Amino acid sequence: MNVYDSARMGDVLAPLGFVPTEDAGAADMVILNTCHIREKAAEKLYSELGRFRRLKDARISAGKRTLIAVAGCVAQAEGEEIMKRAPHVDIVLGPQTYHRLPELVARAERRIAANDGASPRGILDIEFPAESKFDHLPDVASASAAAFLTIQEGCDKFCTFCVVPYTRGAEYSRPVADVLAEARHLAEAGAREVTLLGQNVNAYRGAGADAAGGLGGLIRALADIDGLDRIRYTTSHPIDMDDELIAAHGDVRQLMPFLHLPVQSGSDAILARMNRRHGIDDYRKIVDRLFAARADLKLSTDFIVGFPGESDKDFEATLALASEIGFVQVYSFKYSPRPGTPGAAMGDQVPDAVKAGRLQALQDVLNASQSEFNRACEGRIMPVLFDRAGRKAGQLVGRSPYMQPVHVMAPEGLMGTIAEVEITEAHANSLGGNLASPKMDNDGDNNRRISA
Repeated sequence: MNVYDSARMGDVLAPLGFVPTEDAGAADMVILNTCHIREKAAEKLYSELGRFRRLKDARISAGKRTLIAVAGCVAQAEGEEIMKRAPHVDIVLGPQTYHRLPELVARAERRIAANDGASPRGILDIEFPAESKFDHLPDVASASAAAFLTIQEGCDKFCTFCVVPYTRGAEYSRPVADVLAEARHLAEAGAREVTLLGQNVNAYRGAGADAAGGLGGLIRALADIDGLDRIRYTTSHPIDMDDELIAAHGDVRQLMPFLHLPVQSGSDAILARMNRRHGIDDYRKIVDRLFAARADLKLSTDFIVGFPGESDKDFEATLALASEIGFVQVYSFKYSPRPGTPGAAMGDQVPDAVKAGRLQALQDVLNASQSEFNRACEGRIMPVLFDRAGRKAGQLVGRSPYMQPVHVMAPEGLMGTIAEVEITEAHANSLGGNLASPKMDNDGDNNRRISA
């Protein structure tokens, strides 16, 4: 979601003459768009701010000026602290207020001018406005072949390890008409694939969604847009996997056969302490229904190890679930307390050395599962959406239906298109292949082709 937010910040700043640059030393404005999910996010932010303070000082010495802004969830959670610890920061804004950036930039520049070039105290804007920021964003001007589209924000689940309800606010869904309009703009601007984003994306209930059938109905409507060949969504919550959405996985050709469905733990006791609102049997039943809807579906997930109170038996249940499901991609982390969350105040905190050992054991199981699936792809023909250049001359990189990076020697003209690729190499985290010529069997069908 931060990738989407960063792109939209660029859109709202474009009328002021700002264009993206990879050279921070030459930037007139630096925006650090932060996430509070990962461990030590705040410490990493302050380290980066120290580096940009030196850059800002060097620019001032050269008679130039650089505005520094901090956006996102860390800004929302630690706005006042950022202002105290990093007085060289000009703007601090939360994830719900970045549509106000042009106004905030103008205010910052006026205050600097009024202080004869000296930096005044920065501007803090971390409110949760009554009006949605999406009502004030400009239309998308350009898009890559694979684009992001935020349809839902915030969370009402209050998992005990998570800060999202406090930094992103309550669940909000954009109206169906607005989502479809932005999707059409993305397709017209060159997007062949769109990933629908939300903290609880399958809790989507935008205006008009009831008639359409929630997220499942929205996906069916998106599938009618010309040029939009692939649809994905993330991140989903198990308790919001309803009948209509599961059915869409079997019915909608454009919906990719790859789903990120976080489980977090294999232990019912730990799931209860996490306030996940589902048990392991609930999760298994959802997975069975998804596989029944689409046999070639593959899953990725999230695991947290070492949550307070996690015993050896609880962790063994997590290992067992990981082996049973056969996830093809996983994000796994050691539990780290987030200030202000219930988990941080729980007793029975697990020692870090124990968490580290458990994480390694889990990752060994998960890496083996991912490698096995990658090896099983060798010899298959997959449709690959090429969206970036490779490191080698003449090489393109794209994504398989299962989100695997695929490296292929291919002409530059295939950038932004979907082409058939015969997979010849399986690596730990990627695949290699060659452009495929159609291989026909006696019935006229492509051999071993994975549909998309």
